[in-house]
Amino acid sequence: MTHHSVFQDQDLTPETAEATLAKAMAGADDGELYLENSHSEHFVFDDGRLKSASYNTARGFGLRVVAGEATGYAHSDELTPESLTRAADAAGSAKRGQSGTWAEAPRQTNKRLYGDDDPVASPGFEDKIKLLQQIDSHIRGLDPQVVQATASLSAEQSTVEIMRPNGQLVHDVRPLCRIDIQVTVEKDGKRETAHAGGGGRGPYERWLESDVWQGMAAEALRQAQVNLEARPAPAGEMDVVLGPGWPGVLLHEAVGHGLEGDFNRKGTSAFSGKVGQRVAAPGVTVVDDGTLPDRRGSLTFDDEGTPTSRTVLIEDGILKGYMQDRQNARLMGVAATGNGRRESYAHAPMPRMTNTFMLGGDQDPEEILASLERGIFAANFGGGQVDITSGKFVFQCTEAYYVEKGKILYPVKGATLIGDGPTALTKITMIGNDMKLDPGVGVCGKAGQGVPVGVGQPTLKLAGLTVGGTA
Repeated sequence: MTHHSVFQDQDLTPETAEATLAKAMAGADDGELYLENSHSEHFVFDDGRLKSASYNTARGFGLRVVAGEATGYAHSDELTPESLTRAADAAGSAKRGQSGTWAEAPRQTNKRLYGDDDPVASPGFEDKIKLLQQIDSHIRGLDPQVVQATASLSAEQSTVEIMRPNGQLVHDVRPLCRIDIQVTVEKDGKRETAHAGGGGRGPYERWLESDVWQGMAAEALRQAQVNLEARPAPAGEMDVVLGPGWPGVLLHEAVGHGLEGDFNRKGTSAFSGKVGQRVAAPGVTVVDDGTLPDRRGSLTFDDEGTPTSRTVLIEDGILKGYMQDRQNARLMGVAATGNGRRESYAHAPMPRMTNTFMLGGDQDPEEILASLERGIFAANFGGGQVDITSGKFVFQCTEAYYVEKGKILYPVKGATLIGDGPTALTKITMIGNDMKLDPGVGVCGKAGQGVPVGVGQPTLKLAGLTVGGTA
């Protein structure tokens, strides 16, 4: 497939951009010109009708000049020589008379983690609406308890080009798609809602297979019905078993952010200065891997042009290193790991996770559950909050069960898990052999920027977590 350059049909040429960039970067340590051309669409089908359909396009550049710890950043949605010159003047002020040592360019890569198929273009508008109608009527026919159904499709295609002052130009086309299903059920005047979905980088086809979306619909219905029978959750300190897959979002929030380079360089993370030390129970290995094919958090190269990699953060409980963008890596004297990410051309990059997960162990998930004397089995999570400095977290369980003597007694509602990441890592006592990644719906927020990510883990048992409940 022919690559359409972001420069195509614009007043700004690659030659002019390179010359302006070279001038802006003179005396700096690092920096780049990030160009982006993207289009996206979002459909919501609710209550038997198309509730909303939106289509957006965005094109622009971001120019970054890095000198020591200072960063100058300017962006524009006009690809013209004039706007680039103004941006170069503004971003260049970060140098303030410094003369830097220009950082070595990222290595090149020939790999591609996803194809060029544009999920926005195919299937067409009519087909997508027909599919949403089909999903809607399928959900309503699943069970008489279903009172409301919502289905949505989202897709985007971004063309990204990153230019460095030596003329190096890397090009990537990044597809992303997602399907979400929400089901509300009612019984004896009580209502419960649950979601299921999936997505990744690649064409829509695999998500639009009828067995795939029917599986999502069945899962959303199952979770909603479980919660209809749920009783108030008990409160107090107890052992907790976490299910595999999406519950890895707890790991992402509780320890993932604390392992990003910027917080550790500044000494504000609970993990600062602890490389080489034991920070987790034996058997705990945590990896960030941006190289997995088609995954939501995967990229051929990051938003600074560094090829993504598999970075072992914690190995058998020992802290091995952090996720690094170029600036923090240089200041800490280590290699960039391909974790420099930005939401769009209007944002400067910073160290962020890609797909972050804990590797599996050797224990049978059923044995892990059977070992729970009294506690909570948290099969699914909603949102959570974390404080980077202390690692303290609060997570809401969307599907959880009360367990006694290894037997699930009943589902519980309103359970929250409260603790801190560094301590929670040391409280892991059993690790399942069923590691799985989430279905492809993760979005991570940091400093006001959102980026797609992946999470994952095996079934885990943690000793003595605080459970917030209402019983």
